[in-house]
Amino acid sequence: MQGKIALEEHWAIPETLMDSAGFVPGTYWDELQDRLLDIQDRRLTLMDEHGIETMILSLNAPAVQAIPDRKRAIEVARRANDALAEECAKRPDRFRAFAALPLQDPDAAAQELQRCITDLGFVGALVNGFSQDDQHGNGQEPLYYDLPQYRPFWAEVARLDVPFYLHPRNPLAQDARIYDNHPWLLGPTWAFAQETAVHALRLMACGLFDDHSSLQIVIGHMGEGIPAMLWRMDHRNAWVDLPPTYPAKRRFVDYFTENFHITTSGNFRTQSLIDAILELGADRIMFSTDWPFENIDHAADWFDAASLSEADRTKIGRTNAVSLFGLGR
Repeated sequence: MQGKIALEEHWAIPETLMDSAGFVPGTYWDELQDRLLDIQDRRLTLMDEHGIETMILSLNAPAVQAIPDRKRAIEVARRANDALAEECAKRPDRFRAFAALPLQDPDAAAQELQRCITDLGFVGALVNGFSQDDQHGNGQEPLYYDLPQYRPFWAEVARLDVPFYLHPRNPLAQDARIYDNHPWLLGPTWAFAQETAVHALRLMACGLFDDHSSLQIVIGHMGEGIPAMLWRMDHRNAWVDLPPTYPAKRRFVDYFTENFHITTSGNFRTQSLIDAILELGADRIMFSTDWPFENIDHAADWFDAASLSEADRTKIGRTNAVSLFGLGR
């Protein structure tokens, strides 16, 4: 398929590059850092070869979210956003941008998002999971965005009417004891999905979308396991007649199908895609590759040949992203 749009596509600035070093064995690091630091050369060539018209670019992980010093987090986010704006301006027909945000300071994050959208022309934000802040547990207390202090930030996201991509990161050491002696379960194998799914469910359960029903959240990797679990989340022990105990007014399935979108990033399996279509509908799924951590050819060759109707392939590959991010404007 020609004209695809991909939107979980990462790059790095020198200050955040080493955050990605642990995600591949040492022998692959030279290759990965070359991929991360490139935008205009090899990345564009691969896009041309595999029918990707546009990439929406975002900073690597965990980057800003793992900088406990508020002042430095704000500085790095601003520097990364300015650098990305310069790169996108070189090829505005091929690249768009997600803002990196210093959510250690919700007010500063709201201000930076407003600057990125109104001044730099970004199309949304991508945040790498929870944030660490020296003012909360010496930076060792994960700050999730269902906490009360983030409600003014979410009000600004709703006012700006832009999507928010919730991207994974590994849990902090004290919260990762379930993985002790099983390090292969960290990262994309399992911990990324578990961490992001729980964060997404916290957002649903806290009542955020009751207050801001227009908010649109994107999660990757075919929904981080949530689509397959929606019925169980809402019904639990279905024979026991007890109402939900969380603050939100509606079911998880209602929020997930009205306030969330998912991408195919790093999960190139047709059976999983069909299940997601059955749960969400093709209108809420978008193509992505997860470059440079996954291969563009693996993602595009799979998607172009997947057993889908051509109408759904066009929606997932292109038009859903055009609509959600206003790319036709």
